[in-house]
Amino acid sequence: MKAIGYTAALEISDPNALLDIELDTPVATGKDLLVRVAAISVNPVDTKIRGNVAPEGDAPKVIGWDAVGEVVAVGEQVENFQAGDRVWYAGDLTRQGSNAEYQLVDERIAALAPATLSDAEAAAIPLTAITAWELLFDRLGFTPNQDASSRSANVLVIGAAGGVGSILVQLAKQLTHATVIGTASRDESAAWVTARGADHVINHRQPLAPQLAALGIDAVSHVISLTHTSDYFDQIVEVLKPQGQLALIDEVGSEVDIMKLKMKSISLHWEFMFTRAMFTTDDMNEQHHLLHQVTQLVDNGALKTTLGTHFGKINAENLKKAHSAIESGQTVGKIVLEGF
Repeated sequence: MKAIGYTAALEISDPNALLDIELDTPVATGKDLLVRVAAISVNPVDTKIRGNVAPEGDAPKVIGWDAVGEVVAVGEQVENFQAGDRVWYAGDLTRQGSNAEYQLVDERIAALAPATLSDAEAAAIPLTAITAWELLFDRLGFTPNQDASSRSANVLVIGAAGGVGSILVQLAKQLTHATVIGTASRDESAAWVTARGADHVINHRQPLAPQLAALGIDAVSHVISLTHTSDYFDQIVEVLKPQGQLALIDEVGSEVDIMKLKMKSISLHWEFMFTRAMFTTDDMNEQHHLLHQVTQLVDNGALKTTLGTHFGKINAENLKKAHSAIESGQTVGKIVLEGF
């Protein structure tokens, strides 16, 4: 089968950073689905793994954690799918990825894809939808469609124009009663966030507190920081209410002093959407269920795709361009590739 992989962790400018290769087609056993990949999207995690994680042994490493495709075979323990099903998923960080014609994925982290979206439109959503859903409902404790107490909540989303922010804003507006404030630094990205349903958009390149005050918001109950948390940490502490909640997905180092959270009793929540698959947690199947709910929301018209740019066929040349775009930090929505 065709695939795109690498044999050494390199800068994306290196000619060997990503290579067109041929691999054996894997075989489905156990709870695995063998999926013929139709479309993929590219996430920041792809660039981080490619640039920092060398392959183990002599085999090339195939990355990619967002796909939609057709099930062509199932393992003997599979219960919920059959050949011919069109599925979507974000995969497992510990296994070969979706930058290949065929991929194995555990049925517990896959769901039927939305019938109302094209392959490219669907591929933009799974990883970010899982991340956003887990942030809102598993980490921060909102209850979808039932949490009346969220009427008093103000959720500040830092980096709302990116992949996760684009779907998180929609989920928060559709399934909670919270006021959603997104941040964006350019006219294009601010318009994108507004179109996804944010009540307000402020500029994260300017001090946050005065902009919130201008909106009549003295403090927020929740902050979801999706990028450059270290840069905004002191401002986050400033704008959060006492006993507020902070959730983040990016890496922070020793420059962040979490003791600054103590005075206000601010709780800190990490989200890493690969945790359930990596550790085969008892509730691993929850990702199947939440993706199913996202499918229903899409097909009911409540959620729209977050596809930002289509980069063409799935090959090394186009993936290099996609990785470069992600690393620029200037993308809006998701980058998608389709077909081999």
